[in-house]
Amino acid sequence: MLNVGVFGVGHLGKFHLNNWKEIAGIKIVGFFDPNNEIAKDVIEKYNIKRFTDENKLIDACDLIDVVVPTDHHYNICMSALRKGKHVFVEKPLANTMQEAKDLMQMAKEANVKVQVGHVERFNPAFLALKDVTMKPMFIEVHRLAQFNPRGTEVSVILDLMIHDIDIVLSIVKSGVKSINASGVAVMTDTPDIANVRIEFNNGCVANLTSSRISMKKMRKMRLFQKDAYIGIDFLEKKTEIIKLREADDKDAFFFDLETPNGTKSISVSTPEVPDGNAIKMELESFVDSIINNKTTVVSEIDGYLAMEVAHQIIEKITTTNRLVK
Repeated sequence: MLNVGVFGVGHLGKFHLNNWKEIAGIKIVGFFDPNNEIAKDVIEKYNIKRFTDENKLIDACDLIDVVVPTDHHYNICMSALRKGKHVFVEKPLANTMQEAKDLMQMAKEANVKVQVGHVERFNPAFLALKDVTMKPMFIEVHRLAQFNPRGTEVSVILDLMIHDIDIVLSIVKSGVKSINASGVAVMTDTPDIANVRIEFNNGCVANLTSSRISMKKMRKMRLFQKDAYIGIDFLEKKTEIIKLREADDKDAFFFDLETPNGTKSISVSTPEVPDGNAIKMELESFVDSIINNKTTVVSEIDGYLAMEVAHQIIEKITTTNRLVK
């Protein structure tokens, strides 16, 4: 039995609590949250002990789940790592690059498991493509959300776009050659909408657009590679693959396309997307990595790399906006 303590039981923290309760081999020993009103509600609804001392909760746990605002990640995670506790921390890993670097080093010294909550890695639509070879040369991403004050302590880059940065980095697996970016602060003091072009050393180009002031929601990624197009709808949990027909294609729709090089037979398939709870799956995978001593699906290194690109984007936007003024 693994003892878990949850730090932060607001909107997202409650989702975590609900899922921890359903995971075998887990005991929730308590939670920490400075908000008395939220804490009272959680005690009444979940019958879970409230800790008012962060260190005492850490001491009572084998692993901690950090679902607090980003600027509090470092202190809680560092305290847990120094005590040899496993850490699941929501994205982004930390508030600054130096904090992220220090956490990486401490995790290595402590020899414990750390997983960063890039939940889209566990989105059923993305998992449905796990056996599909993805070698894109161009990626188009749109992540649009309606305005919500929650999460606006960071820019749209660290709030929304970082999900797609992590996914793109996990697919492309190449170093970043250059970044061009622009962004505008509309409702907050940091960019609320941004467009970014990332060129990778292998020639792939990714164009990402994120907005938290949209009238509609959208979470789509399109990948274009030699002889194939792959579409992922993270919101609707749908996927599609359009490519040149192969002999072993099954359960696909076919049509002929006239090209300058002759007629091409095209297949259109929609891989089955199984039902799945992404938050529960990421927490279960974290537990599995602890029990079976496996590398976490989204390690602290992955979290650091996503942050590194995100902060380069923020610097580009800041520089561009400064020049415009």
